[in-house]
Amino acid sequence: MSDTPLGYAGFFGKVLQEVAATIDERAKSANEGTSYTAKLLSKGPERTAKKLGEEAVELVIALTSQEKEEVAGESADLLYHFLVALRSRGVSLEEVANVLAERQGISGLVEKASREGDGI
Repeated sequence: MSDTPLGYAGFFGKVLQEVAATIDERAKSANEGTSYTAKLLSKGPERTAKKLGEEAVELVIALTSQEKEEVAGESADLLYHFLVALRSRGVSLEEVANVLAERQGISGLVEKASREGDGI
């Protein structure tokens, strides 16, 4: 385990907000021929979920065997595809944040135990 803290999330949140706004803009007005985001969204939730899974596997590989730069790059890819997948299902960042806020202060072990059949 690394001793490096996650650090301040203010800049991270600002960048995520900007990326989310760009995804929303591309979903409404971009052409599939000029926008990867629009093209991916046009394929529906199944395709965005598949792409998210592919990116998750790439991040897992990076986490286990690659340098910090590759981990950061694969993390960015995963977060982008996560946002696109949320958009494809009509789930807002506020909805996700509300769930995280509700769980804050609850032991992860207690929270996991509250969901049947969901173990570590």
